[in-house]
Amino acid sequence: MQPIDSQTAIAKAIAKDCKVVTCDAARPRRLVDTRVMSHAMLQLHGRDRVRYFAPVGFCAFLGVLCLALAATSIFLRTMGDAIVITVTGLLGLVACAIAGWVLLHLQLRWLRYTTVPLRISPQAAWEAIHKLAQEAGWRISSGAPGQTLTAHTPGSMFDEGERIAVEFRPHEVLVASICDPSVGFSLIGNAKCRQHCERIRRALLEAT
Repeated sequence: MQPIDSQTAIAKAIAKDCKVVTCDAARPRRLVDTRVMSHAMLQLHGRDRVRYFAPVGFCAFLGVLCLALAATSIFLRTMGDAIVITVTGLLGLVACAIAGWVLLHLQLRWLRYTTVPLRISPQAAWEAIHKLAQEAGWRISSGAPGQTLTAHTPGSMFDEGERIAVEFRPHEVLVASICDPSVGFSLIGNAKCRQHCERIRRALLEAT
């Protein structure tokens, strides 16, 4: 075998490295979604809080009725009827407990703010969201420039609309959207709430 020239070997190695760097540079970068769920939660007070958690309370009410049904079996003289009534009541109690827990878990999760990193001033971010609300036809119910903004989407005959709450901080924006508390629980309404949060995130990115 003939010896390989050291300079030729070095040139080939440099050319290979340049090819790898060029390929890496040409490869498109994936956009990373920096949104995270915050521990802060949208606070509801008074009648809004009662109406929002009314579905959970209804499950608890049904559970109490099932428990009372099972308790009435002690007054039955026939053992077979007593067993049937007891089992039915206990199964209803378990079903109501599971349904209530699922509803409570989802509703508490929907109350949590989504955190969006902020690269502009809170005042500029507030103006961007305020402009978005006006263009989207949202009704701004309250707000302090550079601090908070609360809006409601227009409702319809079968829908009361959604509530949107935004809090502005020096390096982040907290966004939450829920169905109107009078609606209670709605999977379709929650899908719209996620769309509202996504529109706010995009508006902030465009304002950067």
